[in-house]
Amino acid sequence: MEPTPITPRLHLLDHSIGQAYLWQDEGELTLIDAGWAGTADRTATAIRSAGLDPDRLRRIVLTHCHRDHVGAAGELADRHGAEILAHRLDAPVIRGEAPVPEPDLLDWEVPLFAHGLTVPEAPPTRVDREVEDGEELGFGDGAVAIHTPGHTPGSMAVHLPRHGVLFTGDTVASVGDVTFGVFHVDRAVAMESMRALAKLSPSVLCCGHGAPVTEDTAARLAAAAA
Repeated sequence: MEPTPITPRLHLLDHSIGQAYLWQDEGELTLIDAGWAGTADRTATAIRSAGLDPDRLRRIVLTHCHRDHVGAAGELADRHGAEILAHRLDAPVIRGEAPVPEPDLLDWEVPLFAHGLTVPEAPPTRVDREVEDGEELGFGDGAVAIHTPGHTPGSMAVHLPRHGVLFTGDTVASVGDVTFGVFHVDRAVAMESMRALAKLSPSVLCCGHGAPVTEDTAARLAAAAA
């Protein structure tokens, strides 16, 4: 897994099923999502190949409770001394105290969902900080958590307003073009969340699935949300 630079401070870590993003501040690193269980070595190697030190990893922000985003978080946090953050409503699922909520699948989503379940189940994972909507997260010159329910009850996006960067988790996808995500627990609520994200007019869009979007980003997100 080679890290792909998006901006000088941002890299994509592509796990083939699910993606993580590495943000660099002076003196410390933040992961947005963590990849699936068993990928901690690959992530550390990718960070080193970007010329960075994985022991500078200070936090792992989980956009939601699904296995392809959570799986390696605990191992990475334990190895490198990072704090794990997640929205309050998904935290019990991440810790293994509540079941993963069942998505309301459309017929065409069923085989895709089955393919996603081929990645290892996430182990129960600690959450060091439960986040609410609007909380600052301590990196990226003012990163803010945005509660985006619908994909899961505790899905959240991460907005870096000073950099125009928006991490959407799986509420939005960028497979082919910017699109509504899949596998939502409540599709109508998730669409409302996507419309709220479109109002932020990002210049860089980082989704849980699909390539980062850096051209005509705000317009493409607005068109998809409409």
